[in-house]
Amino acid sequence: MTKQAFRSFASALVLGTSVFATGALAKSDITIAMQLEPPHLDPTSAAAQAIDSVVYTNIFEGLTRFMGDGSVVPGLAESWEISDDGTVYTFKLREGVAFHDGTAMDAEDVKFSLDRAMAEDSVNAQKALFAGIESVEVIDPLTVSVTLSEPNGNFLFNMAWGDAVIVAPESIETIQTNPVGTGAFTFGDWVQGDSIVLNRNPNYWGEQPALETATFKFISDPTAAFAAMMAEDVDAFDNFPAPENLPQFEADPRFQVIVGSTEGETILSTNNKQPPFDDIRVRQALAHAIDRQAIIDGAMFGYGTPIGTHFAPHNPAYVDLTGTSNYDPKKATELLTEAGYADGFETTLHLPPPAYARRGGEIIAAQLAEVGIKAEIINVEWAQWLESVFKGKDFGLTVISHTEPMDIGIYARPDYYFQYDSLDAQTLMQTLNATTDPDERKKLMGEMQRLIASDFVNGYLFQLAKLGVAKTGVQGLWANAPTAAIDLTQISWAE
Repeated sequence: MTKQAFRSFASALVLGTSVFATGALAKSDITIAMQLEPPHLDPTSAAAQAIDSVVYTNIFEGLTRFMGDGSVVPGLAESWEISDDGTVYTFKLREGVAFHDGTAMDAEDVKFSLDRAMAEDSVNAQKALFAGIESVEVIDPLTVSVTLSEPNGNFLFNMAWGDAVIVAPESIETIQTNPVGTGAFTFGDWVQGDSIVLNRNPNYWGEQPALETATFKFISDPTAAFAAMMAEDVDAFDNFPAPENLPQFEADPRFQVIVGSTEGETILSTNNKQPPFDDIRVRQALAHAIDRQAIIDGAMFGYGTPIGTHFAPHNPAYVDLTGTSNYDPKKATELLTEAGYADGFETTLHLPPPAYARRGGEIIAAQLAEVGIKAEIINVEWAQWLESVFKGKDFGLTVISHTEPMDIGIYARPDYYFQYDSLDAQTLMQTLNATTDPDERKKLMGEMQRLIASDFVNGYLFQLAKLGVAKTGVQGLWANAPTAAIDLTQISWAE
């Protein structure tokens, strides 16, 4: 063999080895794109679903947890006992669980987490989940007892929410920027405006995940999202923001399209205390001015299920009430005239970044204009929406998808951002929370759906579809979204 031939052979051998090594490395790490960047990384102090998308089950874990099929299974609690009267839950914690900083996770941490969530000064976005807790008692390091003021058939379900994860007092001061949990991944790095990196936790109490490293890449623009996927700069886009591009991915053997459902009730949220929306006739007119299917077709390219109330159609307790607020612009005009707004009125329409909101909002504004309602479109970033709309309640209308699981209970909270204050709703939810019989709970859920639909609290649009795109080798991504989460523990690359 000549020297030149030997050098060529050696170069090819090195190149082959490099390609093999790179391929092997690629199969243990992944880059997943998201449209929204979290405002911070503490799931117990904000309503932003992007937080849970990054940290749920990956960094933080709760006593129970959701699986991809929506079932609730043991988490940090390996088992529990419920008293005969349904008011005392005694949780047995797993042995050998440590936080990422090496401190042991025990019953004191559970007590700290629950006490913090239900405290008077708590900033937990779902504080109502903990309202029924009367006391939390440490029995021993691995046993904790939670006493409720009354039975709550949803308690184990509530404990699976991202808002109920277990945190430690030792690391609570820096939880927003340096989260320390018990999950299978540790926080690595955060380049603001670009990405977050998580690394496999070698000391995880459970089964080690297949991935060593995961990078969450933030791409807000739908056009940029399409370009990044086509260039294979990212391995998956958990909830792809440009449904019009899905046929191209379906036709490309490099990719797979994963279509499922979410818990996201997409609504035209209405400020019930701001005139003229404090008049039920105006809210009813608003509902009849909306053509749901036109919004689904125009904004989501046909992906989405019409809804007439704040409840997921895939839930067995769902009641189809779309007929209560059917598209009828003539009736909408008559109702506005009856309410004293024959010439219509002006309001604001705040639209956060997701495509369903920005695109859907444009269509809604045009539909409302047809009946005389002039909605000024105000595009806001996510942080602005949280501050001005969710916290400040400074809005007339907004388009938002509520992705929390079975969250109809928000209609029993008069201080919630759409400010619906109904004694009937509050009494009904109190009864539902205290009911454990499945058939009776289903009946009460139906009553609650009918109540808020007949009060036209919000404009109910559609159930958000989950539209995932990934390279063909990626497996284990959730098809459906029973909660906002990208569960890295289930993800791997095909051999």
